[in-house]
Amino acid sequence: MKILLVEDDKMHADFLREIVENALPECNEILLARDGKEGEELARAHKITTIVMDLRMKEQNGIEAARTIWARCPETRILFWSNYSDEAYLRGIANIVPGEATYGYVLKTATEERLRLALRAVLIEAQIVVDREVHQIQNRQMRSRSALTEFEYTILLDIALGLPDKAIATRRKLSLRTVQNRLLSLYDKLDVGALDQNELGIVLNKRTRAVSNAIARKIINREGLSSAEKELRAWLNRNGAKNPSSHPL
Repeated sequence: MKILLVEDDKMHADFLREIVENALPECNEILLARDGKEGEELARAHKITTIVMDLRMKEQNGIEAARTIWARCPETRILFWSNYSDEAYLRGIANIVPGEATYGYVLKTATEERLRLALRAVLIEAQIVVDREVHQIQNRQMRSRSALTEFEYTILLDIALGLPDKAIATRRKLSLRTVQNRLLSLYDKLDVGALDQNELGIVLNKRTRAVSNAIARKIINREGLSSAEKELRAWLNRNGAKNPSSHPL
């Protein structure tokens, strides 16, 4: 059994290798990738279907790497191992997991025993495992009145990328009115109008405020925006635009 570790921090990689060796005696070969791109290449070259993946790496993040790996081999089992439990990461993973895939999400602050159990559950027993702290965050998000629906989250990414209402409607195959109604709901959930009644009479840009508040609440992050940018460029190219800056949006 081969296991691929994708981790750009040497100390964490060495620690992870030691835990894997102790927790998974079935493993006879451990390969290490220093970023998501190398992880994609090693997984393909060595036909590896059991992976431990860091999320935030310099060259290529774990979500993008997992997306590529799952697109080629959806039965791959991936345990995400991360310092981050932000909503942006949770949504990013949820949006790319194939229906037949097994995955887990464990924080680097978890105990060694917890990590061992997660490794065996995901990589050997094909169980879905989500760290208790991460699960609590997911539950709070679902119960919260301000929790964004997937549709609202998609529109939030679109306005963060600079798409005007008409372009969002075209891209998402919606009416302009539907997009505008969703934006109103989005503004309300992100408390965009909180500073509308300021003493200076300054009118703040609602779209900019929505993105700013979403970043502050860790609903969107750099990795999510990077993935969204790639998807936007692909969509523009499919629709005849060679350069996004020249597209008449």
